[in-house]
Amino acid sequence: MPPITVVCYICGREFGTQSIDIHEPQCLKKWHNENDQLPKSRRRQPPVKPIITMSSKSLDLKATPDNIEYSLHNELASKAAIANLIPCHKCNRRFNPDRIDVHERVCKGVHETTQ
Repeated sequence: MPPITVVCYICGREFGTQSIDIHEPQCLKKWHNENDQLPKSRRRQPPVKPIITMSSKSLDLKATPDNIEYSLHNELASKAAIANLIPCHKCNRRFNPDRIDVHERVCKGVHETTQ
């Protein structure tokens, strides 16, 4: 049985349930450092950690592998990580901040596929 993993809402990578609490603050610090290096027009709002709440009491739940909140957390964290990527202004594909400039230099824009 593979180990239980939790998705980082910043980078989208998977970590063990004990490691994620160590990883996230470091990942957020790295994100801020990289974001501060971008031109002002490319800077983004800080990523928001998904919070899973019970609708009736709005209580934060700890994601555990044996409940549905765990799966929901991973799904929301993956979507948050993808939202942190920067879209190419030519083709709209999304890239990490350190790769977008390289891509845009060679991007030819959106191509129609032929069948």
